[in-house]
Amino acid sequence: MASSALQAFLDKLQQLESAFEAAVEEVEDPEELESIRVTYLSRRGSLVQCLSQLKDLPDEDRPEAGKTANRIKQRLQDRFARIQEELQQKRDRARRQDFDPTLPGRSPRTGTLHPVTLVSDEICSIFRSLGYEVVLGPEVETDFYNFEALNIPQDHPARDMQDTLYLSDSIVLRTHTSPLQIRTMQEQSPPLAAVAPGKVYRRDADLTHSPMFNQIEGFLVDRRVSMADLRGTLAHFLRRIFSRDIQVRFRPSFFPFTEPSAEVDISCVICSGKGFSQDGSPCRVCKQTGFVEILGCGMIDPEVFKAVDYDPEEYSGFAFGLGVERVAMLKHGIDDLRLFFDNDLPFLDQFRFYPAT
Repeated sequence: MASSALQAFLDKLQQLESAFEAAVEEVEDPEELESIRVTYLSRRGSLVQCLSQLKDLPDEDRPEAGKTANRIKQRLQDRFARIQEELQQKRDRARRQDFDPTLPGRSPRTGTLHPVTLVSDEICSIFRSLGYEVVLGPEVETDFYNFEALNIPQDHPARDMQDTLYLSDSIVLRTHTSPLQIRTMQEQSPPLAAVAPGKVYRRDADLTHSPMFNQIEGFLVDRRVSMADLRGTLAHFLRRIFSRDIQVRFRPSFFPFTEPSAEVDISCVICSGKGFSQDGSPCRVCKQTGFVEILGCGMIDPEVFKAVDYDPEEYSGFAFGLGVERVAMLKHGIDDLRLFFDNDLPFLDQFRFYPAT
């Protein structure tokens, strides 16, 4: 006959099994079933707490108590597994009933290149076709490459125009990709022709300016290079990137690293150079002038050649620089620069079928 302690232990096991059966009888949700598992079968559950009392039983009662406890534990675990499988099968059946095989499939959303990247690639492709190579370099530059070697000494007023972001007295975030002109000329001997695309940084932010934007610097060095070569190259490029009918004009300007220097304008692509939109209102892009500024250029200053040990008496060359976002805005009729950086998927999706080069 079982001792009173053994009988009490067995009764407690029976009560625990009955409580478990009652709890799982009406369960219909996997989360409810998981809650029951935690209550009864987890490491801190009721079953483990009950089994921990085995050590308090007399030695002669422990074998029978242990066998009974193990049988009940196994029954509870088996019962839990069956209910878990039944619930999963029920969910699978419900999903199959909701599935309509006649509906069109959902294609995964594919990405596309950013419009600024597409325009940058197109620009580089045009110059590759003219024999230019594409060169890349660091976005963090020394003062020497960003200013000094480009004929912009410490006291030069052009430094104020750049709105430079300094990391230290001699280290900056590059304000243009012109440092790659110096790096390339240091590494190669003329003749050479290259374009240098990349991000540049300045203290500026509004509808038409960003503290980070993309620029492409282009340069060519050889014997007897003239302003006529520069004009012919840029006119060809601008008519390739915009339209064969576009008008191009050069205006005298100043840059410390080119002499003579010029600003290049093109006939407004929004109003077709008329100065007025189709409804007769003044064109906001060209401000009724019929032209918009697109890039700066000039003949490389002899002082720049001296910085890279080129003989300015033997070699000449030209350089130009343009903002990729500005070209993209004019090319696609976009009036707010910030649209390029807002990660607006409907806006970016418009360029999905833009031909990549």
